[in-house]
Amino acid sequence: MLAGVWGVYFSFGVIIASTAPLITEIREDIAVTNAGMGLILGAWPLTYILCSVPCGMALDRIGARRMLVIACLLMAASAGLRGLAETPLQLFLAVALFGAGGPMISVGAPVVIAKLYQGKARASAMGLYVTGPYLGGLVALAITNSAIMPLVGQNWRGAMLVYAGLVLFSAVIWWAVSRPRAADIGPGTGASKYNLSAFAEIVGLRQVQLILVMSVGVFFVNHGLNNWMPEILRSYGFSAVAAGYWAALPSAIGILGVLVIPRLATPERRLLVMAGLFAAVLVASLMLQSAHPALLAPGLMLQGIARGSMMTVAIMLLMETPGVPEERLGLAGGMFFTAAEMGGVLGPVTLGALAHGSGGFALPLLSVTAVSVLLLALLVRLGAQTRADAAR
Repeated sequence: MLAGVWGVYFSFGVIIASTAPLITEIREDIAVTNAGMGLILGAWPLTYILCSVPCGMALDRIGARRMLVIACLLMAASAGLRGLAETPLQLFLAVALFGAGGPMISVGAPVVIAKLYQGKARASAMGLYVTGPYLGGLVALAITNSAIMPLVGQNWRGAMLVYAGLVLFSAVIWWAVSRPRAADIGPGTGASKYNLSAFAEIVGLRQVQLILVMSVGVFFVNHGLNNWMPEILRSYGFSAVAAGYWAALPSAIGILGVLVIPRLATPERRLLVMAGLFAAVLVASLMLQSAHPALLAPGLMLQGIARGSMMTVAIMLLMETPGVPEERLGLAGGMFFTAAEMGGVLGPVTLGALAHGSGGFALPLLSVTAVSVLLLALLVRLGAQTRADAAR
């Protein structure tokens, strides 16, 4: 069961990262600018925002087993339609479709783990399955130009169809291995009812407001750099294959980071750990301005250390905020991802627009620096608010 969930999440990571190594080929084929490509890359987080709450409601009605299969079908359709797109608008819509399947995994996978595991086993299972998207992204970045493109005759459309087949395969595996426990992860009963007062109860908390704003910045950095890193590296003179390998470095480091850093973020030092992660992104954004390996490699490693752990620690901060009722933790998590994916849209779009306007990636990377500074300022404010609330 855990392997089945991991496989679905692995496919999720593959599709997210699959377009970035092919930007140059796509741009030349369908005649789209960097600004237009930024809009395309930011299409699925926009859909994700709109679909998060409905997907959460659907989970209670159809169960996690069916929801993960539907998610795979939507992701495969998104990849397949990308391979068929002839215009920037068609590609935008194909990428946007992925955002309808993404929330189904984000809300469905944790429910599967929660229902199948308890105590320390649950924590271990969570730590293992969240490596899926990181490994998926790493694999897509590393092999798209080195293995998949030669396999399909250097045709980016064929590469997308290969990845669509991978997602369908993961759906078949999940459906097969989950059958013995279908009743355990089926439709829920007695789910909490949500209304405007429930939203207001959580949004009205000052700490929650600060964390939600921080989540926008975190996803701005993650989605912006993840989508544009191969192209940034190619602008430094790297070949498509070399750029893919180098761009996979943050994903490899991120796997280690997400397994270790959240464990270090105990309640008493959680803000300090988050400050370190934000500082790592700030330094990385400056190092990535250089094409010299002595600066570029550490910059990519710092980005990788921060990318997954920032989100994980931010969610932990939200879930443990005083005043957030235990029975509303699911709602709080949904609100977190809804807000965060606004940054998921803004990151690729902003970096693409700045690259188009300036003719390079120095200004886009400086925008990441500015967001990192803002995140540190918000964290200082959150610390002050936390101390003030504790003193009451």
